[in-house]
Amino acid sequence: MDSTHSSFENRLKDNAGKTEALLNRLLADGSLNDEIVRPDRLLRAMRHGVLNGGKRLRPFLVAESAALLGGNAEAALRVGAALECVHCYSLVHDDLPAMDDDDLRRGQPTVHIAFDYATAILAGDSLLTYAFDIIAAPETELPADRKMALVLALSRAAGIGGMAGGQALDLAAEKETPDENGITTLQAMKTGALIRFACEAGAIIAGASAEDRKRLRIFGEKIGLAFQLADDLLDLTADAATMGKATGKDASRGKGTLVALHGQEWAETTLAKLVNDAADLLSGYGDKADVLTETARFVANRKS
Repeated sequence: MDSTHSSFENRLKDNAGKTEALLNRLLADGSLNDEIVRPDRLLRAMRHGVLNGGKRLRPFLVAESAALLGGNAEAALRVGAALECVHCYSLVHDDLPAMDDDDLRRGQPTVHIAFDYATAILAGDSLLTYAFDIIAAPETELPADRKMALVLALSRAAGIGGMAGGQALDLAAEKETPDENGITTLQAMKTGALIRFACEAGAIIAGASAEDRKRLRIFGEKIGLAFQLADDLLDLTADAATMGKATGKDASRGKGTLVALHGQEWAETTLAKLVNDAADLLSGYGDKADVLTETARFVANRKS
């Protein structure tokens, strides 16, 4: 293992630990100002859906994008935790029988299995709402205009024109397989939108220029596509024990993917190109961009 990769792994692990610790504090028993009470069963379901390990890739991208441009590290950690609440809400709802119908997530029973369907729905609702609370709260020490920009960008990434809309297109794809353009759009929304936000958020936190923000946004789009391609390859080639969830479901449901359309070799070649494109986007930042460039390689080559 070379020193760059080792440093990357350590930074990823360190940020995951910090994010987990912050989420643990944010999802503690005590009510916040203007909260009346935190119902115990609902809170336990939220914690089950969030505090279950994972690489915390999206918060890492927020932290490293902010660091690249000199942004406030503590604010980036909180924005990353907010983003992880949105991501985990989507997983809680995605696992429900009406959606992807999964019993296993990161090797543990999904929220609706560990609790019940209604509690899982409410846990997801609460996590989504709490994300915007975390960004807007005084503890996130950013100017009001940057908080407003973050709330707007995350809303657009998570909502009808982003992740939730992508989920709707994904459900529709079970009945009628979309063409290549449709698959690309679906994946850019369902998976890519939050990853794009994670990278762009760092520029917003740092108060960077419009050019920097656009560059980080495009970088996020590249690795969002790489993430989904790698995910589709893993769904095809990995086993459930490695993934911590069921695999082979897309093929069994007849869902269209770019891997199914073009084959494994095409996907691997495309992943390599996406990594190179992502690295080229950040080349102007010099060595400061090494961690983000390594993140692109990690996303493309991950095994779980």
